[in-house]
Amino acid sequence: MHYFVTGATGFLGGHVTARLLDGGHRVTALVLTRDEAREISEYGVRPHVGSVTDKETLRRGMRGVDGVFHVAGSRVAFGDRKTAEVVNVDGTRNVLEVVRELGIAKVVHTSTLSVFSDTHGQVVDETHRFTGTHLTDYDRMRARAHYEVTLPLMELGLPGVILLPGAMYGPHDMSVMAGLLGRYLLGRVQVVSAGAAYCWAHVADVAQAHLLAMEFGRVGEQYIVGGEPHTVREVLAEAGRLVGRPRPPIPAPAWVVRPVAAVVRAAAAVVPRWRPVADRLRVATGVTYLGDDAKARAELGFNPRPLSEGLPDAIEWLLRDMFEAA
Repeated sequence: MHYFVTGATGFLGGHVTARLLDGGHRVTALVLTRDEAREISEYGVRPHVGSVTDKETLRRGMRGVDGVFHVAGSRVAFGDRKTAEVVNVDGTRNVLEVVRELGIAKVVHTSTLSVFSDTHGQVVDETHRFTGTHLTDYDRMRARAHYEVTLPLMELGLPGVILLPGAMYGPHDMSVMAGLLGRYLLGRVQVVSAGAAYCWAHVADVAQAHLLAMEFGRVGEQYIVGGEPHTVREVLAEAGRLVGRPRPPIPAPAWVVRPVAAVVRAAAAVVPRWRPVADRLRVATGVTYLGDDAKARAELGFNPRPLSEGLPDAIEWLLRDMFEAA
């Protein structure tokens, strides 16, 4: 089969692409630059230079493929909020509309558990719908792509399946959470939020869930592929145990973090470039993003490995990368 992948040079998209190649499939990957094209072609991928913000380049790249994996997304970093909005919302609309236009058999769209916002300790399922104000710009943008773009298009007949991962970890993770884990293992972090919690899954298992969704996922359905729920402190403590650090990080209660988060958020209203930091602090007050992946386990065969099995290769890569960069 021949598949088109957006976000193939990213963390999850790279693992999805590798799985497809290992399965003997042909892959065309959307890349932004010719340098990325040269790099990814060395792995046997057919690169297509373009952008999710340009429908014409999408048409040229997607014509004749059997399916599409729309994995691309943009985190909100300093000064690029408008760009992130365009990529996450308009880019998703462009990809899915071209899928319909070209009559492509199926598209798997990668969303995120954060579209449900803070679940306040509850483990929700795919029927949950959050209707309030999202905690962060990123959550709001991804919720717009999910609820204003993908679901309405699927109701109009788009042959789509939505996957909702939680916190992913594994080799080549460059996220804020990976940075926190690395600093803790190096003894540079002693205190973390007492209550912040996510569902955790190894990136290889989430990537495999994408292939399973393309083959077995029911068109028009959503599947949470989050893995086991754990607090951030529990994950750091488990990682520490694996490398011989017996003392877990000190838990910081929400009442300690909230005043700092409130001050930074107020300052971010005046200095917009501080908003990403304000968002991270707000989440650190004890927010939970928790979802039940029973549906994906039953219908797709999703079977994420436990932390004790998944963390070792993530830690090995992370520490090696940090020492090489030092």
